[in-house]
Amino acid sequence: MARKANHVIDSPIQSKKRIKLKKILSNYQLYLFLLPALIYFIVFHYVPMYGVLIAFKDFVATKGIMGSPWVGFKHFERFFDSYQFWTLIKNTLGLSVTQLIVGFPLPIFLALMLNQIRSEKYKRFVQTVVYAPHFISVVVLAGMIYVFFSNNGLINNLILIFGGDPISFMAKTEWFKPLYIASGVWQETGWAAIIYLAALAGVSPELHEAAVMDGANKWQRIFHVDIPAIMPTAVILLILSVGNIMNIGFEKAYLLQTPMNQPAAEIIPTYVYKMGLQQAQYSFAAAVGLFNSVINLILLIAVNKFAKKLSGTGLW
Repeated sequence: MARKANHVIDSPIQSKKRIKLKKILSNYQLYLFLLPALIYFIVFHYVPMYGVLIAFKDFVATKGIMGSPWVGFKHFERFFDSYQFWTLIKNTLGLSVTQLIVGFPLPIFLALMLNQIRSEKYKRFVQTVVYAPHFISVVVLAGMIYVFFSNNGLINNLILIFGGDPISFMAKTEWFKPLYIASGVWQETGWAAIIYLAALAGVSPELHEAAVMDGANKWQRIFHVDIPAIMPTAVILLILSVGNIMNIGFEKAYLLQTPMNQPAAEIIPTYVYKMGLQQAQYSFAAAVGLFNSVINLILLIAVNKFAKKLSGTGLW
């Protein structure tokens, strides 16, 4: 009498899990390469997140985070009721939105222009010139701005040569934003163009050959071949930029601040630094920083959803 063997049949979900496990085991070397980065993010980004609790407490260093008393939304209410609230929001959004409007399209334009250069030597020279400012530290950049735009700086000397009156660039509030935006564009445009150049390098030459055969000129090939090819990359970078819109650079804003231009130069990151580290109001600074991060998260989700609906491209 033949015995029937009992076979356990896996469900579709179990089969998929088994297949995924086999793929992971067969490519374990690649996952080992990812392990240091994963450990870094867990240790330095996720584990410290429990410190956000101090935004809802009156933090006392001797009692620790868990031992400090809860105060709910006290620090958030204090920030919202502060006379500086709307000034900080206006300055932060004014700088970041203007920087996005001015600085985002320029790398695309630069990449499209560099892609049209046929002389490799000249192209490499231009790339070196426009990439170089990225490697200047923020401290050095701020020093250069002071040297060029101080009362006895190069720009004011040129104004005097042409018969004009010197301008106190570093003391007037209306000049802080132009100096901040212009220096950022000069420093980062060339570096940001690298991603678009990489995307343009992936465009098939056959598309350009077909366009030439159809009678398209250079501008028509740029608009109908090159721009559609880099559009998904541009959308992703735009989503990331908008999602980080409230986290405009602290270092340069802080270094360019003077007592005279502070009404226009004080932004949320510099305010958090002063409240948290200089005045030791840790809970209040944490609440302001958390508010800033929540706004960024909301903007990121909203813009990603809008971009996905409009163009079909998104982060998730």
